[in-house]
Amino acid sequence: MKVSEILQVKGDILYTVSPDTDLANAAATMAERDIGSLVVMEFGDLVGMLTFREVIKALHAHGGSLESAGTVRKHMDDSPITVTPDTEVNEVRRIMLEKHARYLPVMNARTLLGVISFYDVAKAVLEAQSFENRMLKAYIRDWPAEQMAED
Repeated sequence: MKVSEILQVKGDILYTVSPDTDLANAAATMAERDIGSLVVMEFGDLVGMLTFREVIKALHAHGGSLESAGTVRKHMDDSPITVTPDTEVNEVRRIMLEKHARYLPVMNARTLLGVISFYDVAKAVLEAQSFENRMLKAYIRDWPAEQMAED
């Protein structure tokens, strides 16, 4: 299974933010949309990722308030790990586990195609395993009965 298959199931909705957006406004968008990340775009290019991890760090650093935290640029991950539509899901799992990345932008050259989350990957793997399990059970159920040798 490839990343492109996960994106097909997930859909086209993608939330982006400018690096000059106030962090408080970005966090409000994340809360209102019930999303864990925003892709940071500037002049049509991916320049970073803002996840709930960066928002929590900023909250801690600013005494529980984001009003004086400044802009997204100050807090975003400015070198996010990306994958391509052709990346195999097992490779994505490895990257996410090794790098502790819960969200990965999907890029085709310089074009942002979407973002996949740890949840998206887990769901896709579970569905693939469930399908395989059903096929194996059907195969076993339909196994031809052995003929007993007559003496």
